Parts: sequence; C-alpha cells; structure tokens
Amino acid sequence: MRIFTAALGLEANTFLPLPTSYEAFVEKLYLPPGQLQARPSHQTAACWVAADRAKRDGFELIVGPSYAAQPGGAATRAAYERMRDDILSDLKRALPLDGVVFNLHGAMVADGYDDCEGDLLERARALVGERCVIGVELDPHCNLTEKRCRLADVIVLFKEYPHTDFTERGEELVELVLKAIGGAIKPKMSVYDCRLIASFPTTIQPMRGLVDKVKAMEGKDRVLSISLGHGFPYGDVPESGARVLVVTDDAKAHGDRVASEIGREMIALREQAAPPFYDVDGAIDAALAEPRGPVVIADTADNAGGGAPSDNTTFVHRLIARGIEGAAVAPIWDPLAVRFAFEAGEGARLPFRFGGKTAKASGPPVDAEVEILRCVKDAHQTFAGAAGPVGDAVAIRMGGVEAVLISNRAQAMGIDLFSNVGIDPTHRRILVVKSNQHFYAAFSKIASKVLYAEADGPLPRDYRKLPWKRVLRPIWPLDAETEPRLVL
Repeated sequence: MRIFTAALGLEANTFLPLPTSYEAFVEKLYLPPGQLQARPSHQTAACWVAADRAKRDGFELIVGPSYAAQPGGAATRAAYERMRDDILSDLKRALPLDGVVFNLHGAMVADGYDDCEGDLLERARALVGERCVIGVELDPHCNLTEKRCRLADVIVLFKEYPHTDFTERGEELVELVLKAIGGAIKPKMSVYDCRLIASFPTTIQPMRGLVDKVKAMEGKDRVLSISLGHGFPYGDVPESGARVLVVTDDAKAHGDRVASEIGREMIALREQAAPPFYDVDGAIDAALAEPRGPVVIADTADNAGGGAPSDNTTFVHRLIARGIEGAAVAPIWDPLAVRFAFEAGEGARLPFRFGGKTAKASGPPVDAEVEILRCVKDAHQTFAGAAGPVGDAVAIRMGGVEAVLISNRAQAMGIDLFSNVGIDPTHRRILVVKSNQHFYAAFSKIASKVLYAEADGPLPRDYRKLPWKRVLRPIWPLDAETEPRLVL
C-alpha cells in the first residue's frame, strides 16, 4: 500500500489589500519533500499521523512538501501556482498510489482562484484516478465548497475552536482513509448549507453542546464522521459561510437527514453562539470591577489569526491614559521597534515609538518613555503542545503598562508568550491578548474572568460592516431571510 501526503494552508482575508507572497509561506512553514515536523501542528497533523501509522502498519508513505502562511490577504497567483505545482509534481512522481492525505486549511484564496483547495484536489484527482482514496483534513474556518466535497473521498474538520484537536482529527481521517482503501467502508458525503456567517467558539454553550452531540453520534447508524464547518467570516467568496458535513458508510440518504438536522440546529443558535462584546473602555471597566486578576481581555478586531496586522494601539493608549497599573498587552507586531529595542539593550530607558504602522486601522503609534525589560532571540509560544515561533521578541514597560513586541506576526495563543520574555501573566491585573478564541485554551486556566472586546482594528464583529461583493446571497446576517439547503 502506497500513500502520499502534503500540506498547504492559508486563511485568506479577502478584505485585506496586501497579498500573501510565496516568501510569507516559507517564513511561516516550509518542509521539503521527505521532511516532517517533529511534533504535529494544526498545519501538518494529518501528515504526521500518516507517517506514524506507516511505521506501525508497514505501508509505504511518500511525504510531499508542506507549506503554510500566517493568515493574511489572498495569495498571489504566482505563489499559489508555484506551491500547487510543487505538490502535484511530487504526487505525479509517487504514482501509482492507493491513497492521498492532504492537510489543507480550507479558506485559501489566490488571485484568480476562489477555491484553491478545490483546484488542487481537481488536479490531484486527475493524476491519481478514481480508485485512489483522497482524504483531507481541514480547519473548521473553511469554505466547504461543493467542488472539493465531490472530489475528495473523506473530509474531516477540527471540531474544537480553539483548534486543540488537530491530532485527534488527523487520526480520525487517516483511519477512515485506510479503511476505505481496504474496502471496509464506502464513504459517502452529505453537505448542508446553513446560509449564515457567524462565530462559533466551542468552549461555551450553546456550541459546546452541539459539538458534544455530534461526537456522540459518530460510530453509530453508519455515521463515520460529522464536521461543523464554521466558515471564515472574512473571506468574500461565493461559497463562504457555515456548512455541515456528514460522512456515512454508504448511507447517503441517512447522511442527508443528519446533515440537515444538525444544520438546522446551527442556524437556531447563530445569535447566541458568540460571547458578549465590550468596547475598549467598557472592557477595562469590567476588568477593574473584578476583585482579583488576571482578567483576560481579547482584542478580537486586531487578531493576526484572522489576517489582521496585530499592531493596533488603541488598548495601549487607553491603558496608559487611564493610569492603569499591572496591565500587559501582547502581541504587538513591530519588527522595526523590536530591532531598536535589541540595539538599546535590556535595562535601557529611552523615548520609544511602536505600533500603529501598517494601516489606518492600526491607530496612531505609541510614543512613550519605556524601559526595555527583556530581549529574546527566536522566541516562541506554545499551543496544544506545539511550539509556534514569534521571531525576536521584547518586553517593554511604560508606567504600569507592559507590552510584548514581536517580529513575526502571530496571534496570542500560549501564556508563555508573556513568560518567555520575563512577564509573569499570573501576577498581572489585566492581560490584553490579540486573538479571537485560540488564546482561550491556555489563558482560561489562569484567568479570573475572560472578556471579549472590539477595538478599532480591521476585523469587525458585525460582519455587515464589511464590503461584501461576491458571497452568494441571501445569507445571514447580511440578509434577514435565507434559504438553507442540502447542497450535496
């Protein structure tokens, strides 16, 4: 038995003007053919699991290249086509194959390509033939297009948001692919389009209950897998939005019924799924009202995980202006300020400017007298056991407010984002983290309370504020009346 693996990931925010280049992928993650990460990550988990199973089960694994970029604007045409052709060239050399396992994001858009994953799968299917089993692991913030669901044999999405279950879902996918190759199952997919754009964190109700329900349904009545596609709310492509995918063992009619049932449940909770939001000062007031800390405030509108620059300064300005003591903000992306801090050195006190560089939504830069607390080369943070590089990083203090500046754009995920640069997050009154939900897995363990705030970054929580042009209408909340339906 011969199986090929490869990875390609970009969560493309089509509302951002700056494109994502080939160099941006190489900077974040590039693994040449034959090379795997030492530990699984959400960009490569299925590939890693396939390699682990190959060692245990004795089949031949051909490892193709892996690429992933930080969320950002749509990829350039040259970047996507170069990486696609790189993967397909290795795939062609590996023929004949019994199976293919792809680790893809699912919301990748490039100049000229609304559905990069669908395009890649179409070309891959033409090479491997109809008998080869193709399995795909996707992020739930994907566009579950009809094209890719027709081309793949099995698709499995992470169930959790924060995405802490990428390895488990990789194991699920590889197991189903192996069973399909062996003839033990005959996967059939059903897809229900909920016709809505929303956020669905799974750490709170009501989404927590729905995730638990679908997990309990798997393995019964010929249901192999159920995936809840949240959709990526900052991707303006025709098939954007929430969809439900059900994979059954040759029981398409039953899968259609289950997908429709779960889809209607997602629609019913669309207005209650996301937590309440504060404005900046409201969040600070609510944090100060808590008798003990740390209170964690998510600065969701400047989340690099949604493609934002992560250099908005509004929270820093307000914390300083209000004279708050014991507050820390992370991460602020400013490679130039990091370089200046390294040159000044730890312990230096000097007038310093940082943040507010990328666009109007970044706000004005901060000008303050600061102390350089710590400078760390090649810093990192951890998420679900995987280390994520943030580049060179520095911690600075201005009065009672501290900030972590990084040179590689990233969102806040692990509490060691603070501790690795000498800031003990458990001893701060307020922690402001630039993230939408991935921070929750680690920070909720130390927080006395978690609050969500919308500052003036480029990712509004009211999706009606975005200049949608290409998404299929009607769709909620852009339209009051919608037409949910089974699309596959």
